[in-house]
Amino acid sequence: MIIEQAKNVLTIEAQSIFGLIERIGPEFEKTVEMILKAKGRVILTGMGKSGLVARKISATLNSTGTSSLFLHPAEAIHGDLGMATPDDVILAISNTGHTSEINRILPMLKNMGVKIILFTGGLDSPMADFSDIVIDVGVEREACPLGLAPTASTTAALAMGDALAVVLLNQRRFNKDDFKRFHPGGSLGERLAFKVKEVMLTDEHIPTVPLGSKVGQAIEEINAKKIGATLITGKDQRLEGIISDGDLRRALINKKNIPEMKVEEIMSLSPKTIDEDETSAEALGLMELHAITHLVVVDEQRRVKGVVHLHDLLGREGFIANAGINSATRAHS
Repeated sequence: MIIEQAKNVLTIEAQSIFGLIERIGPEFEKTVEMILKAKGRVILTGMGKSGLVARKISATLNSTGTSSLFLHPAEAIHGDLGMATPDDVILAISNTGHTSEINRILPMLKNMGVKIILFTGGLDSPMADFSDIVIDVGVEREACPLGLAPTASTTAALAMGDALAVVLLNQRRFNKDDFKRFHPGGSLGERLAFKVKEVMLTDEHIPTVPLGSKVGQAIEEINAKKIGATLITGKDQRLEGIISDGDLRRALINKKNIPEMKVEEIMSLSPKTIDEDETSAEALGLMELHAITHLVVVDEQRRVKGVVHLHDLLGREGFIANAGINSATRAHS
């Protein structure tokens, strides 16, 4: 019974991909042309499981020559919408086309002049009405017997994203040398085997300001250390909070004279932490789980020992790591 159920799931998901083949047509070709002509980036957005698919497609695009980033639709309405410019192309992913968070931002993006591409099964949805190009990634049924958990639908969207990335790769004549240039850190598997203590920022490279500091001082530290955040520390360098670029953007919406405020007024109180002896793979998993780009390395007394950034896990330019030796050199340009 168990084996048959597993085979049934794989059959349904395989059928969902095969069902896409006959739908590849003029709309897909227009999508490729639109992205190739764009002066900006491809900005992917999606909620929940579709958001995770969007993040993966973004990663694939970045590694194959198409600059992209992920925009969380819920964060977009709290300041992150500023990430988009009229030169960019939005690629939204929604199984039904009724995702409320995305429907809230599409009219704003449309008014900015941003072109919108949609992967959906909801061809008659409000989201489809706002889109310049709609790619049908609908499936007949989910592999979940309850029809609730996105399974076949996310597989189909992911496969369509891979098809798009590979076609763009071919159109750009992206080759092995280009791929190596976009992966300067070498094998991802090898990097993720390192301990956190071998890749973390330490000593003067850690962005920190003490409790009681003004936000202006925190901004200076963020600018100086160039990892998009600063830690807030208390007595004996114990971790008390963190201020990220996102915290600053949210503060800008609701508060005035921010540089003169105390860091305690805007900092996040529960930064995600990790032990220095965990692997980089575990660190990457935590970042993906919580949709963050930083982890603070602390000891048992929550004293700060370092900070690890997503770029150092995936291969920041200038990064060198040797097992057993903390020899990380970073280009903060």
